[in-house]
Amino acid sequence: MNEHSGVLPPEDEIVHVGDRPVRPDGVPKVTGAACYGGDYAPPGMIWGKVLRAPHAHARILRIDTARAAALPGVKAVVTGADFPDFPDAYHGIERLQKNLHHDVRNVMAKEKVYFHGQPVAAVAASDEATAKAALALVEVEYEILPHVITIDEAIADDAPLVHETMITRNVTPTPTKPSNITRRYAASLGDADAGFAEADEVVELSFASVPVHQGYIEPHACVAEHAADGTAHLWVSSQGHFQMRDLTAVLSGMSNGDIRVTPAEIGGGFGGKTKVYLEPVAMILSRKSGLPVKMTMTRDEVFRATGPASDSKIRVKIGAKRDGTLTAAEIELYYNSGAFPGAPFINGVLCAFAHYAIPNQRGVAYDVVSNRAMTAAYRAPGSTQSCFAVEAVLDVLSKKLGLDPIDLRLKNAIRVGDAQIGDRTMSHEGFAEILTALKSHPGYTRPLGPNQGRGVAAGFWHNMSGHSGATCMVSSDGTVTVASSSPDIGGSRASMAMMAADTFGIPYADVRSEIHDTASVPFGDVTGGSRVTFATGKAIVGACDTVITQLKERAAQIWGVDAEGIEWKDGAAHPSSTNVGGFEPLTLKELAANAQATGGHFGASYGKTMSGHAPGLSAMFCDVEVDPETGAVKVLDFVSCQDAGRAIHPSYVEGQMQGAVAQGIGWALNEGYVYGPDGKLQNAGWLDYRMPVASDLPMIGTVIVEVPNPHHPFGVKGVAEASMVSAVAAVGNAVSNAAGRRMTTLPMNPETVLAALDERGPEP
Repeated sequence: MNEHSGVLPPEDEIVHVGDRPVRPDGVPKVTGAACYGGDYAPPGMIWGKVLRAPHAHARILRIDTARAAALPGVKAVVTGADFPDFPDAYHGIERLQKNLHHDVRNVMAKEKVYFHGQPVAAVAASDEATAKAALALVEVEYEILPHVITIDEAIADDAPLVHETMITRNVTPTPTKPSNITRRYAASLGDADAGFAEADEVVELSFASVPVHQGYIEPHACVAEHAADGTAHLWVSSQGHFQMRDLTAVLSGMSNGDIRVTPAEIGGGFGGKTKVYLEPVAMILSRKSGLPVKMTMTRDEVFRATGPASDSKIRVKIGAKRDGTLTAAEIELYYNSGAFPGAPFINGVLCAFAHYAIPNQRGVAYDVVSNRAMTAAYRAPGSTQSCFAVEAVLDVLSKKLGLDPIDLRLKNAIRVGDAQIGDRTMSHEGFAEILTALKSHPGYTRPLGPNQGRGVAAGFWHNMSGHSGATCMVSSDGTVTVASSSPDIGGSRASMAMMAADTFGIPYADVRSEIHDTASVPFGDVTGGSRVTFATGKAIVGACDTVITQLKERAAQIWGVDAEGIEWKDGAAHPSSTNVGGFEPLTLKELAANAQATGGHFGASYGKTMSGHAPGLSAMFCDVEVDPETGAVKVLDFVSCQDAGRAIHPSYVEGQMQGAVAQGIGWALNEGYVYGPDGKLQNAGWLDYRMPVASDLPMIGTVIVEVPNPHHPFGVKGVAEASMVSAVAAVGNAVSNAAGRRMTTLPMNPETVLAALDERGPEP
């Protein structure tokens, strides 16, 4: 069956899409019945714990686990020697390259430790107390090595090497000297030098940010049960149980066909739960012990040993004519990937100017390694940092040119067919529409008081498509069950049920929406990249359409006519014309009730790599007040505008937008990792890692614009990440305007704002 034809259904056939029904998983979550990663407890289960490195960088000279293994109650002990090794080689598309040599070391150290908190050994015991006691009995001898934490430290000429033989890739000629710059990416469009030469105003600024954590509520957890016959069952709290299966298999030396993975409910992820940390460890402990093994991280372990967003060092230069036409743009950025390569530095280049029609562009980016935990995705990974820098430069330009900041962006808004850096072309409208809607918001002209400022920003995220799988089954009472391969983080079960209900033309109450394990539904990529409502929605509709074909064929069989003469509408099979016959419609419930007698029950699976996804675009304004005595910032108002294509469940779209803004406010004003001279994280807990709470946030207004995507059966464009991209930049511009000082570093906490007020003159 081919993908959707590109013709959207008539409005009078859309009943549930656009409504706000109760979510299918609501009752079990509010009653506490929902099972998360740490809730599973198979019979005979034992507990696994990880011994973590006490140094930021050290060679492992010796590990002795004999005393730990001899402790009564200990069932298994593992070290790096129990894990397979792999060649130091990269695979996958350029933007998302993987290296199993690095991945296995991120799970369990081998010849040395690369960051404080890296796993060095693990034990499984009959109870948690015994497991913790056993960790203290593992003897490890280290040779401490010099470490680097920040980008500046890592790229210094005399910097200690994180990986002694790492040569920078994508540089011609190939360097002969190892460094901590693992890869370079460069792209261009037009002639940047000529573009700057024709500009009347050119602004160039440098920016910096520190690592920030995704802040999900639930820590990482899993249960692994390796059976005597070589098969295994894994329960995971992750953004992609198929990926957890595949990575656990390869990193534990198994076949992925031998592992069945059940997805638990997930208490947040935002990109941080797309990697394996505990799962291969638990699997090998279970294999060695012959018992199910549960592992959960403490909050301290989450902060120290899982991936935050990259810290960054960015320089942006933009030129414009007096009328506001942007003539040229340039970006240079360094992203810190932590102990192993993988920062989203290419995203930083591709998204920086992607929402503007700038004829001349160039960008160069570097992936830098250091002695801290390897980076992970965080909601539009890489785009947020570059957007903060680009939108700040545009804010300065709008002042120099005497233009309203939204008008400057509108004048240069990208349109369908406009070229983008990286050999791309804009394929969807929507950006000008959201800018126009934002400017029309009544809050945009609200007067500001003393020490108050308003910031405008816009952002781009390319969104993803990927492979999704789904099944559709019809019960004998006419109830439809749809199941997908995508873990539900943002309300996708409700959206899938709504699309299924409208596809069949039946009540929402007659649809059950579920997430199934890896043995019960076709393969699906991770829940990430704002892909699920788009791609998995297409899979759900594909499975439903296949079942509808079966229903039409059955009706034709019952009536003794050709199947081509049957149409499906309003939940029933109808003769397409009087020429077919004067038959009364056969409803879904009637066909389902008689299925056994007329040929069997109805059901189908559908899965493929989807195409036709649309980019995410956002624009917003933020009002703040700065206390000149303390540097404290209070957010007064925030309005976010985004093109959803079509909002399947508007409440969820609004929630995604508001959640992104809340995270953006935290990233902008408070959040950040703090490292000591010893390379150890100093604020590995909620008391010291300052995230915004309800009292820190204003009422967050949302404006949903709908410019339908013709390549989705209901017009969907992904929405989860685009608002995050520009939220930090909007706050940055607001604080800069309130303080009269251009803020170029994150976070803009009271200390940095007060320093800017005291040490720098007003921005021209």
